[in-house]
Amino acid sequence: MNTNRLNRLTKQILAHGVDGIALVPGPNMVYLSGIHSHVSERPIVLFYPADDDPAIIIPNLEAMKARAAGIPEARIFGWSDDDGYTGAFQKACARLELSDYLLGVEALHMRVLELELLQRYAPGLKITHAEPVMSALRLVKDASELAAMEKAIDVAQKAIEQLIPTIKVGMTEKQVAVKLTQLQMDGGADSIAFGPIVSAGPNSASPHAVPTERPLQNGDLLVIDWGCYVDGYPSDITRTFAVGQIEPELQHIHDLVRQANEAGKKASRPGATGRDVDRAARGVIDSAGYGNYFFHRTGHGLGLEVHEPPFIMENNTEPLTAGNVFTVEPGIYLTGRGGVRIEDDVVITPDGHRSLTTFPRELITIG
Repeated sequence: MNTNRLNRLTKQILAHGVDGIALVPGPNMVYLSGIHSHVSERPIVLFYPADDDPAIIIPNLEAMKARAAGIPEARIFGWSDDDGYTGAFQKACARLELSDYLLGVEALHMRVLELELLQRYAPGLKITHAEPVMSALRLVKDASELAAMEKAIDVAQKAIEQLIPTIKVGMTEKQVAVKLTQLQMDGGADSIAFGPIVSAGPNSASPHAVPTERPLQNGDLLVIDWGCYVDGYPSDITRTFAVGQIEPELQHIHDLVRQANEAGKKASRPGATGRDVDRAARGVIDSAGYGNYFFHRTGHGLGLEVHEPPFIMENNTEPLTAGNVFTVEPGIYLTGRGGVRIEDDVVITPDGHRSLTTFPRELITIG
């Protein structure tokens, strides 16, 4: 386990007034323990008490991961498929004295299954959210995390460079998405970060469109939102292209979104808030009369997860600090005609910001 992260965790647990936290398979478990597993019919719960060593409930067939993470043998509550997991929960709750405990759990990840078992075998257990504790730990990225994201960005950007010359009128959105996925995997991605959004023409006016069998046509705007994982960390980039000659208004909204993207990045600095960045980007679009056509937040944090704090939106008034990584992705979406989004990945530096993404934001014509 990462000793520095564990020391910081203990401080955060105490600062948030909880007795400990419980994690299930997912990003937080990986961040603290390095244990990679997946949610299945076999429950796994990792405990971090404020005043004791970590402990874990885990199937015997995965217990070697707990040992490799440095969890003491006496605090590994293994179970077999034949015996089932209820006994392990009962033993862990008793050994850890969870009754009358204030336990932080992952509200966005823990299932009813694990929660009910903990409450059954620890009468009096009180539950709160673990997200404030974990967010405080993960908000600031260290050098190794930034290096991994820069690798993922490099793979993604090289893939789009290879893809652009091959895109032709008549190709379907699905065909473009498949090629982009393959190029990222061939270029060194461990996996894709999400199914790429490839949306053209009227479909591009839907921010989270799914690729369809619609062929690309002259006059389309083409939105491509893509990314991949390398060394456990993702990239998340969006660019908008013109397929042949497009209408003047579509060219105009692309210019506006590019300016909004620049304004959002320019506002990104230590001490600024998510609200400040959102207002800077949104102000460009509002001033041009297209405010009603930008209807999502300006960005989201990027780390082990593609979407995590800090969120770049009106109600986020927490100051940004060096090491925060997030996207700046304003957009304009004209229903039935087309949409534009330009997304960069940004890190806050001691004296401002740095865009980790470098692929051109100017309108490129393809096809």
